[in-house]
Amino acid sequence: MKQSINNYQFHRAFERMGRGKQFTYEGLNALFDYLEEYEDDTGETIELDVIALCCEYTEYKNIREYNDEYNYCESMSQIQELTTVIPIGTESFIIQQY
Repeated sequence: MKQSINNYQFHRAFERMGRGKQFTYEGLNALFDYLEEYEDDTGETIELDVIALCCEYTEYKNIREYNDEYNYCESMSQIQELTTVIPIGTESFIIQQY
């Protein structure tokens, strides 16, 4: 049995699991939109697993913060060659861990 959720319920699920600070408010919005678009594009239904999403995706304030953990990249396009990038505003972004 599957249940559809909206953006508010998505945010609340992270809070209930003690992961409300894992992503910024804007980051959770971007992740929600990305996952919905993925479902629409593939026809695949995603089961909400907050812990799995926290392990699979990480938010960064900017490329400099990303470079503290990963390979040195000068541009977003270089990061996009390595993994999925979900943009948030002008500098922040979420990546799928690799």
